[in-house]
Amino acid sequence: MSESLIIGSGVSRRFMQGSTALDALLPATFTVRTGDRIAIVGPSGSGKSTLLQLMAALDAPTAGDLAWPALGEGKSLRPGHVGVVFQAASLIPSLSAVENVEVPLRILAEHPDPRAAALDALARVGLADVADKLPDALSGGQAQRVGVARAIVTHPRLVLADEPTGQLDHPTAQRVVDALLESLEGTDAALVVATHDEPVAARMTTRWQIDRGRLAPPQEGGST
Repeated sequence: MSESLIIGSGVSRRFMQGSTALDALLPATFTVRTGDRIAIVGPSGSGKSTLLQLMAALDAPTAGDLAWPALGEGKSLRPGHVGVVFQAASLIPSLSAVENVEVPLRILAEHPDPRAAALDALARVGLADVADKLPDALSGGQAQRVGVARAIVTHPRLVLADEPTGQLDHPTAQRVVDALLESLEGTDAALVVATHDEPVAARMTTRWQIDRGRLAPPQEGGST
């Protein structure tokens, strides 16, 4: 039986530019459950990243209620229960690939062997051979897959990916999506991907359309 990982009720986000109010997200109600594969689609500036940041508790809603029933309090979500993949890999330049992947485990200070777990995560995304390389020695696609490994190394129950292929060519983008989907096979973890890339969205099973901050009802479809 699936569990509710995120429940949003009337969630909105407003930013102020001087005296002008900008509604990045209009009141939205949604649920993310275990095993979900969701694509949040819409043009640039439509509110995709805002919604994903709220889901990750990287930002707080202006109004409405947001809860993570099966995960805990917002402040305790990351890096243990929720993994985040950003548009840019955001790797620490002075750390090797494997050391970057270890970072969440070092923060949690709970894993008995962070290095072994990080190497396993790199292997799961097909990058065991770049473990000792620094970020500037990696291609864009490799760096992004290291970012995926870092997001999944804690075995999170929810992975949120914000335009993870936005800076990649099509073949490289597909390899990154392959890594995301394959790394979660056999688990009940949910995956939510914000994207304007139609081939990426088509590989998810549910589509959320957002435009000018307004979230439409979910649409089923796509293939993994």
